[in-house]
Amino acid sequence: MSPLHKSPSEKPGEQTLAVNPFYGEANPTAGMTDAPPKHRLPDGPLAPTTAYQLVHDELMLDGNSRLNLATFVTTWMEPQAGVLMAECRDKNMIDKDEYPRTAELERRCVAMLADLWNAPDPAAAVGCSTTGSSEACMLAGMALKRRWAQRNADRYPSREARPNLVMGVNVQVCWEKFCNFWEVEARQVPMEGDRFHLDPAAAAELCDENTIGVVGVLGSTFDGSYEPIAELCAALDDLQERTGLDVPVHVDGASGAMVAPFLDPDLVWDFRLPRVASINTSGHKYGLVYPGVGWALWRDADALPEELVFRVNYLGGDMPTFALNFSRPGAQVVAQYYTFLRLGREGFRAVQQATRDVARGLAERIEALGDFRLLTRGDELPVFAFTTAPEVTAYDVFDVSRRLRERGWLVPAYTFPAHREDLAVIRIVCRNGFSSDLAALLIEDLNRLLPELRRQPHPFTHDRGAATGFHH
Repeated sequence: MSPLHKSPSEKPGEQTLAVNPFYGEANPTAGMTDAPPKHRLPDGPLAPTTAYQLVHDELMLDGNSRLNLATFVTTWMEPQAGVLMAECRDKNMIDKDEYPRTAELERRCVAMLADLWNAPDPAAAVGCSTTGSSEACMLAGMALKRRWAQRNADRYPSREARPNLVMGVNVQVCWEKFCNFWEVEARQVPMEGDRFHLDPAAAAELCDENTIGVVGVLGSTFDGSYEPIAELCAALDDLQERTGLDVPVHVDGASGAMVAPFLDPDLVWDFRLPRVASINTSGHKYGLVYPGVGWALWRDADALPEELVFRVNYLGGDMPTFALNFSRPGAQVVAQYYTFLRLGREGFRAVQQATRDVARGLAERIEALGDFRLLTRGDELPVFAFTTAPEVTAYDVFDVSRRLRERGWLVPAYTFPAHREDLAVIRIVCRNGFSSDLAALLIEDLNRLLPELRRQPHPFTHDRGAATGFHH
């Protein structure tokens, strides 16, 4: 007799989903006789409760996102924000003439960010929402390349004029993608010693007449440190005085652009620096919104070539658009406006300060254990990195990461890039929702594991590349 959950139409070797008798709407065995296949469309429909439970049960194996200390992405919002997002998820925000209020909320968010980032004339700043910082970086890179091409129209395109973009080796992978997709040479400043991000003088030395811009990162994903944007601009000012080269700066503020304005107001990194042409951020990181929203802003209309902005006669309306995506839900943009309205400057300052306090306190407690050496302390981004102390030889950071995963914690361990491949670290990202209580539980679990790790005969990591699936 064949199993109850095996469909009569199941092909030999085909896998099906196992259906619990209680999933049946009325007859406990009805659903079990027609289990859906895993890798092809089922022949007929399922009851909605059955379909829901099958998907729900499988997703339980994803783990708890609140215990994911690898991601910068928001994992908690207020219930009211969730209700607003549910009300807007069916709105295609690209249809601005059909959903004019959603479009208006997007414009208000751009204006708020322009003011927050000290644009010379916030009303003249231009910007847009995106699906995240990766798309925002692509748009900013496209604008840099097009402006450079316009300035060099007499010799580009030609074999001698290959555009390049200067950045630190620590940039997020989206910049490498941009250079690959848009045929731009990536010129990267390597790490040296205890400098884990871009060096302004070294960046200026890499610039030439084919440089479309320099990317400065306000909050490196490797260790949470801010790159010195003001020093970078000063180095490029000096370069212009010596050579005449006028190289713009784009600030990748995926995380820091929503932290520094509130916690480090005296730090000059934004549009107060005339050389900063554009800035991006992730609304879904320290902008405190669920995944799916980023922002790109340009200092003024001159920084964003008009030819890149499409004006589409769409559904009866003239619609300017600058995006790689077209259709996407308005829910995340609405949630961003809700968060701006809900918190204001003082609310954001309180939330980000609490997050930084958790990061600094946790870093100090990890250092006090004696087995680890801190690279950063969470006093810029609420993020810090640490490695094992020189005298620790029984285990490595990959062993720590693996053992913490057994307790439900997702804590990435990885090696640094060019010139510091010898350095392997653990990085912890503290976000809103990762409370001091959760931080205390992490320390408790680490304390439980350390005696076992210290008794190991040697580190058990054979392949560092395969030890973690984490990517920046």
